[in-house]
Amino acid sequence: MTLSPYRMHRIYIAATMNYGLGSDNSEELAYYNKIRNEMDDIKKDSVKKGVYPLFSIYWKRILINKI
Repeated sequence: MTLSPYRMHRIYIAATMNYGLGSDNSEELAYYNKIRNEMDDIKKDSVKKGVYPLFSIYWKRILINKI
C-alpha cells in the first residue's frame, strides 16, 4: 500500500514541526524518518557553510586592500 498525498503531507508537517508520528505503520515511519534525516543533513550542511566562509571572504578582502 502506498501513502496517499494527504497522508504524506500530514507526515511531512509532523516531521518538520518536530512532532511525533503516533503511528506504527512501517511505510509511514520510513517516510517520517527519511524527512527527519534530510532535515538533519540540511542543518549540518548549513553549519558547515554558514559563518566561516563569509568570515574568511571578509578577511581576505581586508588583507588584499591593505597590501
